[in-house]
Amino acid sequence: MSSVKKDYLRPLDWRHGRVDMNHGAGGRVSAQLIETLFLRAFDNEALRQGNDGALLPAPPPGHRLVMATDAHVISPLFFPGGDIGCLAVHGTVNDVAMMGAMPLYLSASFILEEGFPLADLQRIVESMAAAAREAGVAIVAGDTKVVERGKGDGVFISTTGLGALPPERVIGGARARAGDVLLLSGSIGEHGVAVLSQRESLDFDTTIRSDSAALHTLVAAMLAAAPEGAVRVLRDPTRGGLATTLNEIARQSAVGMLLQEAAIPVRPQVAAVCELLGLDPLYIANEGKLVAVVAPESAEVVLAAMRAHPLGHSAARIGQVNADPHRFVQMATAFGGRRVVDWLSGEPLPRIC
Repeated sequence: MSSVKKDYLRPLDWRHGRVDMNHGAGGRVSAQLIETLFLRAFDNEALRQGNDGALLPAPPPGHRLVMATDAHVISPLFFPGGDIGCLAVHGTVNDVAMMGAMPLYLSASFILEEGFPLADLQRIVESMAAAAREAGVAIVAGDTKVVERGKGDGVFISTTGLGALPPERVIGGARARAGDVLLLSGSIGEHGVAVLSQRESLDFDTTIRSDSAALHTLVAAMLAAAPEGAVRVLRDPTRGGLATTLNEIARQSAVGMLLQEAAIPVRPQVAAVCELLGLDPLYIANEGKLVAVVAPESAEVVLAAMRAHPLGHSAARIGQVNADPHRFVQMATAFGGRRVVDWLSGEPLPRIC
């Protein structure tokens, strides 16, 4: 009779295995999943501490901490140009960066559904690890829970980001002033259309890929190009798209805005899909673009810095801020008229981030 090693655990079957309730029960099987997947993929000194929280070094003297959190419930989990793993990193890194801070650390929480393929989980975690390495941030803490089959949708990921903000730097939605210039880092609508095309199995002649990307190096280049305070507001137009983001800023700053329709970059493929489906690119989500409100005297130098960066090569000046007690966002159309660009009403594309 052959002997069995004490506390032996069968190796995880990454090709055919599936998540089961034991993976979230907190016992040996949970530890096996954490050690062989998450710790291996996200390996760093803080994570190796193995405690309930990560002990982190203090920020540089005078710097303040910026924290942002985000939940990701996208469907489908994999789409042209990305997946829920890299999206979870990019989304939270960008939220920290839009405050003018340098992202440093992330935590990640996974809600897994019983029966989810381990091969897909491995692919997501490896994508997440690669995105974090590329962004220069460490995933230093996390948690994993498993819910019963039919009570989830494969995997949900929540991430929290921590960054350091230099002294004196203040960037926020309430700082836009009449006369300021609106800059956009590139074409809009690609993420939402990429997810929609994958979800609905739409077959286009040209594959539209998500623009999912970490934007903190682009932000750093913009801030380095202009005097402190010249960049008033930074936002990444995710859910609700560019239109909703600009309305948020207009409300916070108690100003109006006038956009130039002809100046807003939209790829022909995205415009064609939106026209076919009755969608407006202004309301479609982006995951690798930012909009900036910049002092007029610094607009051109910031725009040049954006265009010199790989993530801003098609940046454009799309409008300006004006005094308006009604806080309307308007657009000068290509036909010479004007229309109000209102808040998003409803949800044209659910589950896109």
